[in-house]
Amino acid sequence: MIMERVSKAFLKAMTMNSELAKLGSSLLVPSVQELAKNPLKEVPPRYVRTDEDSPNISRTNPLPQVPVIDMQKLSSKEELEQLHYACKEWGFFQLINHGVSPSLVEKMKMETQEFFNLPMEEKKKVWQKPDELEGYGQAFVVSEEQKLNWGDMFYMITLPTYLRKPHLFPNLPLTFRETLEAYSVELKYLAMKLLEVMGKALGMDPNDLRVLFEEGHQGMRMNYYPPCPQPELAIGLNSHSDAVGLTILLQINDMEGLQIRKNGIWVPIKPLPNAFVINIGDIMEFADCFQWDLPKH
Repeated sequence: MIMERVSKAFLKAMTMNSELAKLGSSLLVPSVQELAKNPLKEVPPRYVRTDEDSPNISRTNPLPQVPVIDMQKLSSKEELEQLHYACKEWGFFQLINHGVSPSLVEKMKMETQEFFNLPMEEKKKVWQKPDELEGYGQAFVVSEEQKLNWGDMFYMITLPTYLRKPHLFPNLPLTFRETLEAYSVELKYLAMKLLEVMGKALGMDPNDLRVLFEEGHQGMRMNYYPPCPQPELAIGLNSHSDAVGLTILLQINDMEGLQIRKNGIWVPIKPLPNAFVINIGDIMEFADCFQWDLPKH
């Protein structure tokens, strides 16, 4: 995900199996959002990402487009074949007519932005604790010399509820908690339906994947990328694959940033209105029954 000159926020809901309850820890780092409030002319050295390959985007040839899947048509053979193609050849697709309430999605977008606009003293209530990954900060920072992303995140396990950290969810604003509760339930239902049809597309018993993931964990990660004085030197989120079963990504505003590497080219995704971007995670690739080779993003 490359860095643009504008602010962006993303919300990722991730479905994991029970073996991924602990994703590691992360050292505490300063808030990039707070850093960007200063009149910076240059990116601080620790945020200069010469360790990352520059996205190689073709400017002359038409770029391929990420497949679009219509949830309401997945009962047809043709749409199932399109889903299979999307998973096998891309590992990504945009999902339209997904059934999640548009008003709930809009509420989630609004309150996520409001959360990042909270005063620092409020955000410190949900700050990462030493040797934990959940909370407000950055993920997988393991040394003081490590290069940092130009962005902040808030991450927490949302389901099952007994795994929620007691110092995180209760310290979120009340309206945000209520919206997050409803959204997490809706997205679990959507994830289970998607896993069923993915199994069907592979010729499996549609319940097989439900059995594997239904008792697993759901985490939500909210990313915020503030304005950057030298976007060509920084990166909002380094290239990676998601170590989960399924990621449902919601772009909060209209600014593009997500890119997928396919056949050596970084392909930008322009999210469709009222759509989710679906990312097939590493667990699905590693499963013995799958033959889906998945790209980085």
